[in-house]
Amino acid sequence: MNDIAFASATKLAAMIRQKKISSAELLELYLKRVEAYNPALNAIVVQDVDRARKDAALLDRRLARGDIAGPLHGVPMTVKESFNVQGLPTTWGDPAYKDNVAKEDALAVSRFRNAGAVVFGKSNVPLMLADWQSYNAVYGTTNNPWDPTRTPGGSSGGSAAALAAGLTGLEVGSDIGSSIRNPAHYCGVYGHKPSYGICSPRGQSLGTIAPSDISVIGPLARGGADLMVALDVMAGPDDIDGTGWKLTLPKPRLPGIKGMRIAIMANDPIAPVDEEYAGKLEALARPLKKEGARVDLAARPDIDMAELWKVYVLLLRAATSARLSPAQVARWTEEAAKRGEDATDYIALMARGNTLPHRVWLQLNEVRMRMRQAWAAFFKEWDVLLCPVAAGTAFPHDQEGERQDRVITVNGEPQPTTTQLFWAGISGVCYLPAAVAPIGLAKGGLPLGVQIIAGPYQDRTAIHLATLMEKAVRGFRPPPGYEADAPEEKAEAKEPVAA
Repeated sequence: MNDIAFASATKLAAMIRQKKISSAELLELYLKRVEAYNPALNAIVVQDVDRARKDAALLDRRLARGDIAGPLHGVPMTVKESFNVQGLPTTWGDPAYKDNVAKEDALAVSRFRNAGAVVFGKSNVPLMLADWQSYNAVYGTTNNPWDPTRTPGGSSGGSAAALAAGLTGLEVGSDIGSSIRNPAHYCGVYGHKPSYGICSPRGQSLGTIAPSDISVIGPLARGGADLMVALDVMAGPDDIDGTGWKLTLPKPRLPGIKGMRIAIMANDPIAPVDEEYAGKLEALARPLKKEGARVDLAARPDIDMAELWKVYVLLLRAATSARLSPAQVARWTEEAAKRGEDATDYIALMARGNTLPHRVWLQLNEVRMRMRQAWAAFFKEWDVLLCPVAAGTAFPHDQEGERQDRVITVNGEPQPTTTQLFWAGISGVCYLPAAVAPIGLAKGGLPLGVQIIAGPYQDRTAIHLATLMEKAVRGFRPPPGYEADAPEEKAEAKEPVAA
């Protein structure tokens, strides 16, 4: 049964339709695994067991009548804590919202239910979704199933950890600063950051309804085909926008890797990457060429990457500045004045972004739109750009001080953790789709993933290559120690780090 727990959502749905396993049986399998493994991981922090059992039983009765709810009929799944699920708390890890119980499902959650998924819980996040670690004072710390002393990533860290450990069938997260992509990379699973605006974020909030700049919602899974199915479920306008526009994403240009035009950007001096990781990214050229792709290690868009980095941080911090208190605004206004307009370090850019006048935002948006044109021109010649997701593998838990003051070690040198946000912004700031697929393990045994960036609205192309690479390069592999259904020894596993 443990093989079933690690199956892709599309395979699970097929098994249910073929009546090889019932939805109720599959749900109980995952609940049993959550009971056994989750205490040491703390990935799933809220459960909705009674409702899930009723939903699974209903779906099994519908199947017996030949009534299929949708492509995910009967598949148990969890969702990121930031999504509203009717009757469950939505806190974003903030104790001030511990009693905030959702009155209705987020639109994405409702769409997954309509597609037949059985939502049985919520996964952990960092405070206000603002870290590449997933810990908070409400639910505590989530550990990486490959190494409990390390982060699973953030802010969709609980999502990726639960998938990797075989605790759920599918997940949905959000991404403004690699919050889908870095957890997928750190935990060895798949993730997709959709093109901006194609998936309505309604109900993924703390009471606000206006969508944020750059931020998107998207799926995480154990296979590329799952990402495609989940994107089809999620994507499309809400009921207001749907009165005026419909979504039609282009199909991939080619059926296979043969003939694909693939550029690889394995490193950049703005955000240096671990040499072993960069080497593995460049080495992808071999299997891709073997499959008949045209691969180039030097092709780049006509964009000043230093300018892209600056624009991304300023617009990123402007996008999240609405959450700041008056005292925080005053602090960052003083910090910006002290550092001056010419400073380009992350904290200086953060200070200016947090206090950005709208006139300056409009000027930066003009620069972004010119960059979007440059990207569009690049993707007329190339189908995808492969690049890093982060600077290296998952880093050890570090909960001291402010995030922007913490450092990681890259090639033996200290690097601010925020520097690797460059790899989030390279696609994010210009609204491009980006899928993440596992490509193997580093020498230390931790997962590595590749970011597959495609042209504007070419989401299917990015996911298509991620799916094809399962055979050409590597697919999902579970972390060691999670093979059994409910081993006694896991009860003695290392406890989560206290928040």
